[in-house]
Amino acid sequence: MTTAMVGEVPLESDEDLRALGRRSRRAERRRGEGLWGWLFLSPSLILLITFVIVPIALALYVSFTKWNGQGGPFSKSASWVGLENYQRLLTRSGLTRKNFSTSLRNNLYFVLLVVPLQTIIALFLAIILHQRKLKGKSFFRTAFYMPSISSAVAVGMIFVFLFASGGVVNTVLGWFGAKDISWFNNGTGIFHSFFKVLGVDKPPSWLASHDFLGLSWWNWISGPSWSMTVIIILAVWTTSGTFMLMLLAGLQNVPEEVHEAAAMDGAGRWQTTRLVTLPLLKKQIILVVTLGLIGTWQMFDQIYVMSDGAGETMTPAYLAYVSGMKDNRLGSASALAFILFGIILVFTAVQRFVTRDKEGGR
Repeated sequence: MTTAMVGEVPLESDEDLRALGRRSRRAERRRGEGLWGWLFLSPSLILLITFVIVPIALALYVSFTKWNGQGGPFSKSASWVGLENYQRLLTRSGLTRKNFSTSLRNNLYFVLLVVPLQTIIALFLAIILHQRKLKGKSFFRTAFYMPSISSAVAVGMIFVFLFASGGVVNTVLGWFGAKDISWFNNGTGIFHSFFKVLGVDKPPSWLASHDFLGLSWWNWISGPSWSMTVIIILAVWTTSGTFMLMLLAGLQNVPEEVHEAAAMDGAGRWQTTRLVTLPLLKKQIILVVTLGLIGTWQMFDQIYVMSDGAGETMTPAYLAYVSGMKDNRLGSASALAFILFGIILVFTAVQRFVTRDKEGGR
C-alpha cells in the first residue's frame, strides 16, 4: 500500500490516486466547456454591448449635459449641467415641466383605459374562439389578428379619414341628430365635457388652486381628450388580436377534464369561466397586462401619424422625440427618456406585486 499526500489530504491507495485523476480531468473538461460557452456567446455579447449597453450609458451621460446635437457629446458643444435637466422636468416651474406633466397625464389616461380594455376584449375573443362547436375558427383567428400585423401608418391614416370632419363616424352620428364633432385638434377632456353638460363651466377653487408637477388638479381630472380617445380606440383595436392569441394558447393548455368536472359539479358557464378558467390563465393574463403596460407607456407611432401631438395627445415618448429631434435639446430628451424608463419599471413592479403568487411567496 502506498501513501501520498495531496495538500493536507492523505491518499491511502492507488484507487484514491485514480479518483483524484478523474476529478482533475472532469474539472479541466468543465473549464474547457465554460471557455467554449463564452466563445459561442461572444458574438451576441459583443452586439449587446455595442448596440444596447453602450448607447444606454451614453444616453445616461447626455442626460446630465446641455447638448444641441452639434459635434459629439464629449465635445465642447456639450456642457455638463448635472441634474438641471431632471430639475426642469420635475421640480422647476416653467414650460418644460408643464409640458412634461401634461404628457404624463395624457399617457396615464391612455394606460388606464387601453390596458383593461385590450385585456378584456382579448380574453373575450379567446374564450369564443376556444369553443369546440364554433365553425370557421381559422378565419376568425386571422380576422382578429390582422389589425395587429397591419402597418401602423396605414391603420392610422384610415382612422384619420374615418374620424375626419366629414368622415364616416360623423356621418353616422349625424343620422341620430348629433352635431359634427371635431375629433382631432380637440384638446377638451371627455370628463370636462361631461362636467360642462352638468352645468360645471368653471373649476372649483380648491381644484384650481392646487397643482401637482405644475398642473392643476382640475386639469389632472380632465380625462383623455377627444383626440386621444380616437387613438385609444385604435390602440385597443390593433393590439387585442395579439393578446388574444396568447390567451388562446393558454386556454388550449387547460385540460378539458377540468371543465367536465366543473360541469358535473353543477357549475354554469359563467362560474366555470370565473372559478376555473381564469385562475388557470393567471400566468398568461399577467403576461398580457405586463406587455400592455410597457407598450402603452411607449406610445409613439400612432401619435406621430395621426395628431403630431396636437389635441392634448402628447405623451412622454413623443415629447422626448420633439425635444431631441425638433428642438435640439438632447440632454432634456435623454433625461425624459430615463424618467419614462423609471415610470415603466415602477408600474411593472407594482403590477407584479399585486398579481404575485401569495401561496408560493413569489
